[in-house]
Amino acid sequence: MADQAPPALTGTTREAAVELLAADGEETWDDYVQAHPQGTPYHLAGWRRVVGEAYGHAAYYLLARSAAAAGRVAGALPLIHLKHFLFGNRLVSMPFCDRGGVLADGPEVAAALLCEAAALGRRLHAGVIELRESGAPPVWLPEGKNPQAGTPAKVAMELDLPGSSAELWDSFKAKLRSQIRRPQKEGLTCRRGGSELLDDFYRVFSVNMRDLGSPVHSRRFLEGVLRVFAGRANLLVVYMGEEPVAGGLVIGRGRVLANPWASSLREYSRLSPNMLLYWGMLEFACERGFSAFDFGRSTPGGGTHRFKKQWGAVEVPLRWQTIPLGGRPAADPAVSSGRERVAGCWRRLPVPVATMLGPLVRKHISL
Repeated sequence: MADQAPPALTGTTREAAVELLAADGEETWDDYVQAHPQGTPYHLAGWRRVVGEAYGHAAYYLLARSAAAAGRVAGALPLIHLKHFLFGNRLVSMPFCDRGGVLADGPEVAAALLCEAAALGRRLHAGVIELRESGAPPVWLPEGKNPQAGTPAKVAMELDLPGSSAELWDSFKAKLRSQIRRPQKEGLTCRRGGSELLDDFYRVFSVNMRDLGSPVHSRRFLEGVLRVFAGRANLLVVYMGEEPVAGGLVIGRGRVLANPWASSLREYSRLSPNMLLYWGMLEFACERGFSAFDFGRSTPGGGTHRFKKQWGAVEVPLRWQTIPLGGRPAADPAVSSGRERVAGCWRRLPVPVATMLGPLVRKHISL
């Protein structure tokens, strides 16, 4: 993690006292995230180590304790500080993820966390705070307020799971089952594992991201996810013989197994490796006792949206909002007007070059 002295906190109110999470407090934090109905895998405390060790960004995890209940944990807000002279200065909850934001027992506790976050942001000279909420409007959000204004229209796609993979298979339409069987008939296989599959996954991931015109995450970042969240995070890789052709990373929390990253090689698209990959992830989720699968975000009407919808996934609104702090951070290159021109140039890079340069840029892109 970046060497940076944390600013002093002042967020004590009648309802709650806000403090920075201590190095030895991760279990307490994660217990609260696990119990909170809006908690996600991206709220877990280990992300501060993953992001700090891979990219050097400072983390400020704000923990609220109830003033009326003997210091019981009553709220949590994870924040990562992204600062670069070109890409801007902001606090994000959570970068590189679909979700994050405030977890609180009530609006008063949420207000205490947000007040401290704003004060912290000003002390760090951040231009904005970005919060990535999802589902129903947060308890602290005024009725009728639209926090998505000015942000890309995105939705998460989630599928409720039955008690077994056999029940899930039987719920699919005949066409979908046929599409899953096709790659199996072509000889493709799906393997599950952890860090031992990382080289194969990263080979597919880096090529796919280059083809999409997007900088790839560093291998160290993904290795950190698998190491820090051992037991929660797994890889699934689809092979043609011994050649990896598709792969996905999954991470679980509570009832939900989420898939933040998945990729496949275009040259094998005729064999439909993605169908086998996603069936493998859903089968894995059922076997591990999860009751929902998070396919990740999509643009309504887009290709990935249609792909996820065919599995029976339903839309969950992503309510991302920006809290201005007076500054004017530089535009995120992932959403800037020149993104397509940059992406076109990136697609023309040789894969080794794109893989080498990608993490140097990706660490500053919050999406």
